Amino acid sequence: MQRPSEPEILDFIAQCETFYPADATGASIAQQRAWYDALCVAFGATDASASWSDDIVGGQVPVRRYTPQDLRTDVQLLYIHGGGFVVGSLESHHGICAELAAGVGACLTAVDYRLAPEHLWPAQIEDCDLVLQDFLGRGQQVVLIGDSAGGTLAAGLARRVRDRGLDGLMGQALIYPGLGGDLSRGSYVSMAEAPGLSTADIRFYRDLLCAPAGDPEAQPLSASDFSGLAPAYVTGAFFDPLHDDAAEYAGALVRAGVEAWFRSEPQMIHAWLRARHMSPGAAEGFAALIAAIRHLAGVR
Repeated sequence: MQRPSEPEILDFIAQCETFYPADATGASIAQQRAWYDALCVAFGATDASASWSDDIVGGQVPVRRYTPQDLRTDVQLLYIHGGGFVVGSLESHHGICAELAAGVGACLTAVDYRLAPEHLWPAQIEDCDLVLQDFLGRGQQVVLIGDSAGGTLAAGLARRVRDRGLDGLMGQALIYPGLGGDLSRGSYVSMAEAPGLSTADIRFYRDLLCAPAGDPEAQPLSASDFSGLAPAYVTGAFFDPLHDDAAEYAGALVRAGVEAWFRSEPQMIHAWLRARHMSPGAAEGFAALIAAIRHLAGVR
């Protein structure tokens, strides 16, 4: 198994493994969620200067809205959490969302979309779309942000906005996203047993979601046309099977004439956002993410 050399990220991996075992996908869904929730609590501390409140959009989708103490823009940030479409909640990414809102200086809304296997595709993107359309329908500008499975959903939503000819989407920021790449090549092979997420885990999550093969919203890399999509910042972790998905998506956007940047985090693993307070590499990556979102949102 390939592992990073940064001591702090190795310590992060060791701590994570005490909460969430490497073979977690072999347990019941309820047990997986319990392990994940415990992990999130362990790395959930934040001192971000942002207030928050819970809300319901359209009478059906729970959200959490964050307002930074230093508000610098009217552009809205819409955050979609990761977790393989199976785990995760408003609580799991609370600290991350609060710090992004404060760091960018923008209001941020996090979406508590329905999870698999209780709710199969496309329930997840429909929930997120309802929240996005609520913003765009009121003439507000939005930057989409998503990590892991949330990156899948953010990229899928960007495609919906383009296909519908809608205005207001300023950009998409995708953090170690899963974008439907070929499991038999590239980083899916070279990083198949990477700490934090394996290729076998990814296959498990894909199978559980039951999205149809070739659906460009569920597997954005399967699309044939990337032109006209919103500008993007895409970051991948080197020690992650999903690394090449991020690189390939950014490359496809650039070739289609879309403004896009790709950043590879050389010492990071999947889910490194949680290590931002203990790892120099993660802290640097988080600062780069905030800078990129500020650029997409036009915050100076």
